Amino acid sequence: MSGDRGRFVVLEGIDGSGTSTQLERLAQALEARGLDVHRTAEPSTGPVGTLIRQYLRHELLGPAAWDTMALLFAADRLDHVAREIEPTLARGGWVISDRYDLSSLAYQSATAPSAEVVGWIRELNVRALRPDLTVIVDVPAEAAAARRGARGGDAELYEKTELQGRLAEIYAQGEALVPGDRVRHVSGLGDPDEVTARLLALVDAELRIPSPR
Repeated sequence: MSGDRGRFVVLEGIDGSGTSTQLERLAQALEARGLDVHRTAEPSTGPVGTLIRQYLRHELLGPAAWDTMALLFAADRLDHVAREIEPTLARGGWVISDRYDLSSLAYQSATAPSAEVVGWIRELNVRALRPDLTVIVDVPAEAAAARRGARGGDAELYEKTELQGRLAEIYAQGEALVPGDRVRHVSGLGDPDEVTARLLALVDAELRIPSPR
């Protein structure tokens, strides 16, 4: 794809929806077609993203207010775009990110005292590069909770059953949060191979994945 700009694909969903697993599987499928694929995620591995991850893992003392988190995520996003996403796209590579600004709109609006904060969160992210495609991996909150329980470990900041239920409802209408973006849904239920097949077919239909050379 030398000389051509790459594609930017985002996977979204509640905690336990399988986005991390499906990102790797999708990346491998695209690489099998000869594409240069960069795997990434938010929070990023940059300096602001590292701080956010400490909050999520309860490694920092003090409350993580919803508006503070919204500001941190927006700052990390711009850094993420400059450090990783834009350079990959410029060389013709494909970027697949586990989460982007739809996560901010979902999670911060779900934890704010009023749903009327969506406009402010959009303003914070007005300079964020728009993805070519956002795919929401839909999984019921109960199924996602069972998956999180099976993997073990301590629950992170947002991994609360009631909150995840609200997030599932928000993601069900996620395209309304990012007007103008290409947002699609795919079922995350079933065997991982089945989910990958559905995801790959969707990406191919929307972005026309190049055939191997």
